[in-house]
Amino acid sequence: MSYIVYEKSQLINLGYSLRKELLRTNRAGSYASTTIIGCNTRKYHGLLVTPQPGVDGGNHVLLSTLDETVIQHNAEFNLALHKFKGDVYLPRGHKYIRDFTSEPTPKLTYRVGGVVLTKEHVFSQKEDRMLIRYTLQEAHSPTVLRFKPFLAFRSVHGLTRANVNFDNRYREARNGISVQMYPGYTPLFLQFSKEVEYVHVPDWYYDIEYSKEKERGYESLEDLYTPGFFEVPIKRGESLIFSAGTSEAAPGGLKRMFTIETGKRTPRDSYLHCLENSAQQFILEREGRVEVVAGFPWYAASAREALISLPGILLSQGEEDMFHAVLESLVREMDGPLFPSFVDAQSKHYNAVDAPLWFFWTLQQYLKMSEAGHAEVWKRYSIVMERILEGFADGTRYNIRMLENGLLYAGEPDNALTWMNARAEGQPITPRIGLPVEVNALWYNALMFFAELASTMGLADKAGHWEQLARRSATSFIHQFWKEDKGYLADYVNGAYHDFSIRPNQVFAVSLPYSPLPEEMQKSVLDVVTRDLLTERGLRTLSPTNPAYKGHSHGSESERGLAYHNGTAYPWLMGAWSDAMLNIYGKGALSKLRKLFQGFEVTMMEAGIGTVSEVYDGDPPQEPGGAFSYAPSVGELLRMNWLLNNYSDKK
Repeated sequence: MSYIVYEKSQLINLGYSLRKELLRTNRAGSYASTTIIGCNTRKYHGLLVTPQPGVDGGNHVLLSTLDETVIQHNAEFNLALHKFKGDVYLPRGHKYIRDFTSEPTPKLTYRVGGVVLTKEHVFSQKEDRMLIRYTLQEAHSPTVLRFKPFLAFRSVHGLTRANVNFDNRYREARNGISVQMYPGYTPLFLQFSKEVEYVHVPDWYYDIEYSKEKERGYESLEDLYTPGFFEVPIKRGESLIFSAGTSEAAPGGLKRMFTIETGKRTPRDSYLHCLENSAQQFILEREGRVEVVAGFPWYAASAREALISLPGILLSQGEEDMFHAVLESLVREMDGPLFPSFVDAQSKHYNAVDAPLWFFWTLQQYLKMSEAGHAEVWKRYSIVMERILEGFADGTRYNIRMLENGLLYAGEPDNALTWMNARAEGQPITPRIGLPVEVNALWYNALMFFAELASTMGLADKAGHWEQLARRSATSFIHQFWKEDKGYLADYVNGAYHDFSIRPNQVFAVSLPYSPLPEEMQKSVLDVVTRDLLTERGLRTLSPTNPAYKGHSHGSESERGLAYHNGTAYPWLMGAWSDAMLNIYGKGALSKLRKLFQGFEVTMMEAGIGTVSEVYDGDPPQEPGGAFSYAPSVGELLRMNWLLNNYSDKK
């Protein structure tokens, strides 16, 4: 019995099934994504989405979708579904779907009269290739399958329209064809495991609409090109493999390739295995770098998200070599003390003040979750750590600098340097210029950790220098952020201004291995955060008692931006809250943590199948939003599970 199953009544209900999305990736940066019934609802969806170094280096949709038609006795039954402008759904092939299962690969079963046809997907880990296996389970008369590919050849961030500049020619390939719509693109090879008949009938399909883009306030209409169609007879019990790739395949090896690729995956046969399977999909290896994609479908590699995610997505799985490979790749991308906030195909950005400080926390988790010792961490990373500390102490770009009181100041107009970096109409929603509370909690933790390492290595002078600075910052931290009559910390301070909005950022002053607060203050902070911000889907970004609170994070880009850090709940914050609970309440917190961790199991079938979304509404029923598969969400849930399995009262 498959762990993830959808029945016919759910699948034919478009309001339900079109909100369930599939994702398959490979380590080269390519992916395939669509809904569970095969109808694309985003511009980011496609059966083969792959980097195009000859164009701009970014991801491009080559094969958008593939229509299948069953033909018997000259009667045609089209199994596909597209949404066209004006809420028109054609050809409504979803009515033939009987069920969906997830193991060992995503599989749809169609019933058309006496025909039962199954369709299974797998994405190659080493090649930019999507494989689809069609098996005719039942048929009482001769059956022919027709396949019509829909091509886009455009960036995932844009849409295409019918034009006269495309190349409508094709070249023959073994059991198929290759096409290349525009110069600079890699050819797309469309092939089958047996000989097929190809009929070249170039055409455009107009005004295909992507409902998710429309909901999000973006351009949502696209024209897709179909070069022609393939036809092939199929017998009862026979399987046929379709391959879409950027290189020509050997048709005789496609069936074996499908079987091999299927066996490489962590099965999605349980909640934990779904998280582990999802974790593998964020790792990207290209051009000598190993990176973490922050989330799908639109995020690029990001240092902040990578450092937060690594303990869960790699260390909890024992992937220490890959863990170091990611860190070493990040170090090579540094500019002064800063890591890139994100790296896209054409540029790097360094506007994340907290990312370098997360580096220290990530190494602390490495010591905790592996057999490594202080000497190894010092040998590998002490130069980098000292570079960060000295760079911040001396001052760097974006007005990031240490004040005389030992605290870190960061920010300038028109920039949001913390993780709360949403924008509306080009302006930061929560710029938090000044002294952000989590940045300074991370700063204190980094200073103390480096002093700890130096002391362990017998470098007393170095350890003393940084510990003395840490003590100064701790005293200033309490003076600047703590308010006795409120019992919690300011979210940020800028001169005489103290923002006492109740936000989750203060929880890091309790969760980190080194806290600048005495225990009674830590407990008070944690109790306020738990009371006002804790939900079943993570911590809210603002207390519902605040007039600026927004309990729903859907709508236009501006509406979402205004909500993302003013009430929206983030699952990744559950990791810090779990650390804080264990620090204060010890094993007494385990049952509550276990209940919350198990509560996320239902999300495996909510949005991204077998994975966890970036955000959830702050108000019930807490609908998912943002990226449908987000590395910090998955990573911190896996780390939370590791904590539950490895907690010890021993300090």
